[in-house]
Amino acid sequence: MDIKRRVTLELRNRKPGEVKDLVLDNFSHDGKIGGLSLEFENLEYLSMVAINLVSLANLPKFPQLRKVELSDNPLSGGLEVLAERTPSLIQLNLSGNKIKDINTLQPLKKLPNLKSLDPFKCDVTILMSYRRSVFALLPQLTYLDGYDAEDKEAPDSDPEADRKCEELDEDVIDEEDEDEDVDGEDEEEDEAEEEEDDGVEDEKDEDDDGKEDEEEEVPQHGEKRK
Repeated sequence: MDIKRRVTLELRNRKPGEVKDLVLDNFSHDGKIGGLSLEFENLEYLSMVAINLVSLANLPKFPQLRKVELSDNPLSGGLEVLAERTPSLIQLNLSGNKIKDINTLQPLKKLPNLKSLDPFKCDVTILMSYRRSVFALLPQLTYLDGYDAEDKEAPDSDPEADRKCEELDEDVIDEEDEDEDVDGEDEEEDEAEEEEDDGVEDEKDEDDDGKEDEEEEVPQHGEKRK
């Protein structure tokens, strides 16, 4: 299947600017990127797994792109394209490609937000001191092949998604606090109204008692005052 046709199918009658996630996995083509344009301006996730990709040269600039999956392709270089055209990239999966040298990864130094890199199953991973060399080359990295520099495994969840969830939770908590404040004010108002009502009832009872006393002192018809 032609990659342009695949992109059209994945659009599903949406406009390119409405697409945030685009999956173009598992089909054979001429090895070049096609069908993508600057119109995908809001794209955040792009997956091109096992599509015989040999070059990234035709990748448009995607300022919002945060995660790219390129595993199981015969890519051997050209990563400077990612450095130039995906400035917000956080996660990059290059596992199962033809990357053989540490210096091939050097262009990724220009991606200040890159936190997770996965060249697993690439020839570069069998080099001596591979992990130490990559962390030294790319100091912005937090995880390499799913583990940090101290061999602690990365969480399964997406850090960026967790951050958004935390912000959402904070918003919900703020709304709950506001509701509690409003409820507290309502309760205080209700208590004040109850006290006012009690005061009015007490005054009414006193007035009623006074009237009863006065009525008792008034002589009945035909009786003399004492």
